[in-house]
Amino acid sequence: MKIGVLGATGPAGRGLAARLSDVGYDVLAGSRERVKAEQVVKELETEWGDRVSRITPANNQAACDADVVVLAVHADAALATAKYFADQLAGKIVVSMANHLVRNGTEFNAVLPPHGSIAKEMQAMLWRSEVVTAFHLVPAAEFANLDEKMESDVVACGNDDTARTTLMEIIRAIPDLRAFDGGSLENAVGMETFAAVLLTINIRHKVRAGLRLSGF
Repeated sequence: MKIGVLGATGPAGRGLAARLSDVGYDVLAGSRERVKAEQVVKELETEWGDRVSRITPANNQAACDADVVVLAVHADAALATAKYFADQLAGKIVVSMANHLVRNGTEFNAVLPPHGSIAKEMQAMLWRSEVVTAFHLVPAAEFANLDEKMESDVVACGNDDTARTTLMEIIRAIPDLRAFDGGSLENAVGMETFAAVLLTINIRHKVRAGLRLSGF
């Protein structure tokens, strides 16, 4: 399976591309300008060598040619990017990582679009694609360090069972990540808004906490 990462020059996209390559996926690392993607791939190769040998630099349009496409762009640009590449994303599994949050002093608050979540808004735009959502609560810095264990639980939401199962398989391929089926995109709002709570806890308690479900 080939995975495209749009916004692979940002912290989350760069780290996720490296993790996916490290576990054997072919990755198209996309950026608005291919030259920026080439620079990031060179930096990753210098740091991690053969562990990131499956990453190919590309512009965002070329990265849409993958079987699964991850939108790792900043939340402010997620919907605009989805709309711009709607034709290229038709028939694809599209993964949304976006949390639209604003900081007010020592807390974060979620800002939700008319459909109730970024994921549902994106699905309305990408009606020919299957939108699934995950990775809301995983800090970008944890993706970037391939030697660090990612002891996090990741909840996947999506309306299509096959797309959701595919995403969970990708999540489980990354060591120490556990994937859970969170149901349809109706529940994506819970993950997007809880990101604000988790970041607030981290700020106020000066920790770097993640999600871990008990009872499994």
